Amino acid sequence: MRPILSFMRWQAAGGVALLAATAVALIWANATPAGYATFWATDIAGHSLASIINDGLMTIFFLLIGLEIKRELAVGELSDRRAAALPVAAAIGGMLLPALIYLALTAGSPVSDGWGIPMATDVAFALAVLTAVRSGVPQSIWAFLLGVAVIDDIGAVVVIAVAYSDGVAWPWLLGAVVALAAMRVLVRMKVTMVAPYVLLGVLAWALTAMSGVHATIAGVAIGLLMPARASVRRPHDDEADSAVTRLIHLLEPWSSFLVLPLFALANAGIVLRASVFEVPGATLGAVSVAVALVVGKAVGLPLGAWAALRLRLGRMPDGSTWGQMLGVALLGGIGFTVSLFVADLAFDDPSVNGAVKAGVLAGSLVAAGLGALVLTRAGRRRAAAN
Repeated sequence: MRPILSFMRWQAAGGVALLAATAVALIWANATPAGYATFWATDIAGHSLASIINDGLMTIFFLLIGLEIKRELAVGELSDRRAAALPVAAAIGGMLLPALIYLALTAGSPVSDGWGIPMATDVAFALAVLTAVRSGVPQSIWAFLLGVAVIDDIGAVVVIAVAYSDGVAWPWLLGAVVALAAMRVLVRMKVTMVAPYVLLGVLAWALTAMSGVHATIAGVAIGLLMPARASVRRPHDDEADSAVTRLIHLLEPWSSFLVLPLFALANAGIVLRASVFEVPGATLGAVSVAVALVVGKAVGLPLGAWAALRLRLGRMPDGSTWGQMLGVALLGGIGFTVSLFVADLAFDDPSVNGAVKAGVLAGSLVAAGLGALVLTRAGRRRAAAN
């Protein structure tokens, strides 16, 4: 549980910082809408300040996602096939049903392209809420939520790469693949100098951006290339001092307390005015996202888990109840960071974008409140039963 508890600590604390940045962004945008928009549109070397954060700094966040995926698949909760079956099945259900609900509600409308928005789970916010109601919640539930979040991240990366990237320029993408392959060769040769990795990483990022595939995908790919097992093994500890572990410990504070708060400041400034919802499809998009996040996750996650159990592919987390599973499923409806990220990729119209982001915010708040309530009650019932 040590890696899980360490990850939980940073992500939960980061969730608080993310919440504070979101509050500041909302107050700022609604107090001075023009000033907020002008500030983030500031031109720096031909790029807006917002795009530098979204396309540049967010690569650190996606690199951390890649590292966490690699660790979990190699030595973590997802390395045991039977233990992994339940969170994998739950996550698949929790991604597919929200997307299907959104598509059903928006079929034939100008906002149907936003189907990828409600698929994501914001693990930082979810763990922050779970921390607040942790009494009576077994550690196995933390592990289950982390496993679901990792699979969610894989799904989000695939969706961004396939559905929300521009037309692919294959020569540039091939160049990015060559740069990543060269980085892998350095890893296999156990090269310890940092400079070659940085140079190849920046090159892969730039070539990915020029290929039309979103540049942050390069961050995930780099994370997946890093070795997750230590070069010098310690008894009963496969990951001690591995490159993945060192990089996670290095990047977690920067991601949690700099990158994600800046992202929230630049993207969560939603102007909460009626005029935002007057554009055709805006209201439908906002309502559909909120419903898909809350209902889709609350039904899809337990449904996927139930299917895995019925097929005897997995087992319930130790000491957990279905009430706690429902609470965690509701927390999965907190889709803040990646959902906002996908919304920016899906919609260019500022009004539609703002309305859909308002739906993300509303759905995430409802999911957080209901999840906390269900987990609190389930914890009390579990304590009374014992």
